[in-house]
Amino acid sequence: MAQSGTSVNTPVMQGTASYVLGRQPAATNITPMGDVSVSMSGDMVMTTAKLSGLTPNTYYVAHYHTMGTASTTDPCASNGMALLSSKIVGMSDKDGMVTLSGSVLKSEILQAAYFNVHTAKDDMGTPADAGIACTAIKMM
Repeated sequence: MAQSGTSVNTPVMQGTASYVLGRQPAATNITPMGDVSVSMSGDMVMTTAKLSGLTPNTYYVAHYHTMGTASTTDPCASNGMALLSSKIVGMSDKDGMVTLSGSVLKSEILQAAYFNVHTAKDDMGTPADAGIACTAIKMM
């Protein structure tokens, strides 16, 4: 079921859920668009984010975050703690497109409230901004 913005109607359970990434304030010179597919099987969660409209040949990092306290209604604006075990790093191609894929134990991201994509400073995935694209998410 596709979802966008900060509305989460169907939590991720066994199977697959899709979410639309929304542009964030740190995306000043780019127009990121894309989606996130989250598949749960047993105790593992596989995440694939596909984005376009990015700066070509640039590293990006994505990971799940817990709900923070900066906002009580918008997970993407809540400034929650990054769940670093879910970190996925990749470089955009010459057309500004990237696919980020990774897997993590379900138990490590059960408290996730949102999935955030950042521009990265390096190939290690050090975030260079507060996030360029985000979606609310709920794990079960």
